[in-house]
Amino acid sequence: MRILVTGAAGFLGSHLCDRLIGAGHDVVGVDNLVTGARPNLAHLLGSPSFTLVQHDVTRYIEVADELDAVLHFASPASPIDYLQLPIQTLKVGSLGTHNALGLAKAKGARFLLASTSEVYGDPAVHPQPESYWGHVNPIGPRGVYDEAKRFAEAMTMAYHRVHGVDTRIVRIFNTYGPRMRPRDGRVVSNFIVQALEGRSLTLFGEGTQSRSFCFVDDLIEGFVRIARLKELDGPMNLGNPTEFTVAELANLVIKLTGTKSSLEKRPLPADDPKQRRPDITKAQKLIRFEPKVSLEQGLGRTIADFRERLSPEGKPKKGS
Repeated sequence: MRILVTGAAGFLGSHLCDRLIGAGHDVVGVDNLVTGARPNLAHLLGSPSFTLVQHDVTRYIEVADELDAVLHFASPASPIDYLQLPIQTLKVGSLGTHNALGLAKAKGARFLLASTSEVYGDPAVHPQPESYWGHVNPIGPRGVYDEAKRFAEAMTMAYHRVHGVDTRIVRIFNTYGPRMRPRDGRVVSNFIVQALEGRSLTLFGEGTQSRSFCFVDDLIEGFVRIARLKELDGPMNLGNPTEFTVAELANLVIKLTGTKSSLEKRPLPADDPKQRRPDITKAQKLIRFEPKVSLEQGLGRTIADFRERLSPEGKPKKGS
C-alpha cells in the first residue's frame, strides 16, 4: 500500500511510519516541523519506501500518484504547544482535516483521524465509552485543542455521510514512550526530565487526579488493526484501561530513575480533568486490542531514551 501520514515527524506519527514501512508499505510523510522533529525520521530518510514532504496541511495538499490511505496525525498535542499556538491548533483541526479529507476523497483512499480523549473534557462519566458526548469548556484555554478535535470528528463523519469516504476515528488516551519531546508539558515527560535533573517533581493539586497511560507500541498496534478493518461504525477509544493517580506516576518515576527528588505541589490548571480512563470494550471486541506493556516496563524504556537524548545538564541535545 501507499500511505500518507500527516504529522509524520511527531511522536506518534514517526512511530507509525516505522511500523508501516516495517510492514512493507510505502509512506509519504507530511509535516511542517513546527512541533515535529526531523531527527525522529532520520533513520528513514534514506529509505526508498519513505518520502518526507515539508508542508503545512492547513494549505491545500497535493500528492502525485495513487494513495491507499490518509492517516491524519497533524496537530499540536501537548499543553505547552496548543496553549502557545491556539489559532494554529484550531486551523489544523479544521482546515487541515478538511484538506486531508479532500485528498482522501480525490484519491479514493481510506481516511483515519487521530482524535483524542480530550473530546470528553472533564468527564462526568467514568470510564469514558465512545457513546459519551463529553463535558468540554469551549471557551477555556484548553478548548482550542478539545474543540479542534471535536470539529475534526464532525468533519470526518460529514465526509463519510455525504461523499462516502471510508473513514476511521480513533480517540487516543494518554500515550507515552521514546521520542516524546523532553519539555512538551505532558506529565510523563515533565516528571522524567525533572527527575533526571534532580529537581522536585511538579504535582498539580494533590496528585489524586487519575490517568491511564498507554505505551506507544501498544497504541500503534491498535492503529494498524483499525486501519485493516473493513469498516468502523463511529469512533473507537484506544488506550490502556489501567488507572493510576498522578502521584503514583510521580513516585514510580522517582523509583525508576533512582533520583532523590521530592514532590512540589502547585494549583491545578484550568479545566484539568479529574479522571481519565478509556472504556476499550469496542476495541477489544472488534480488533482484539489488549495493551501488553506495563507502566513500569514502558517507563523504563522511556527513561532510557530520555537519558540518551539529554545532555548531562538535563538539556535536550541538539536536534532532539
